[in-house]
Amino acid sequence: MIDHEKLTPRRARIGDLSRLLELLADDTLGKNREAIGSSEACYVQAFNAIDSDINQYLLVGELEGRVIAMLQLTFIPGLSRRGALRANIEAVRVDSGLRGQGIGSWLMQQAILLARERNCGLVQLTSDKSRAEAHRFYTRLGFVGSHEGFKLKP
Repeated sequence: MIDHEKLTPRRARIGDLSRLLELLADDTLGKNREAIGSSEACYVQAFNAIDSDINQYLLVGELEGRVIAMLQLTFIPGLSRRGALRANIEAVRVDSGLRGQGIGSWLMQQAILLARERNCGLVQLTSDKSRAEAHRFYTRLGFVGSHEGFKLKP
């Protein structure tokens, strides 16, 4: 079991990009979507766009200097809920060799702390319908499956 005191949360850096792509691909759905080890400009451009946007935060969890987990946190201003800011969580990943040790819960707690610091009125996320384990995980953390999501490729 990993000692959570040894985990360090921080904002991702451009030097983490190849590791972030590994984490994104270390997953049933991501393995066919991502180009591990890629130096494609699209990834660098996307990272730079996220990193330069004050409403975006790529959060990583480090253990002994190695990135072992990640998620993307997006702060969404809105008029509803009396103008509440929302925190949207995406791309939650934990190294497959380290799952089941509470790292995901720790990472989500870090994201929720960041949302509180920004005075968000709500923390929300979406999860692919095929991710039954992830749904159980989010439910254990107190998230409620209250909405149905829809996507359209333009």
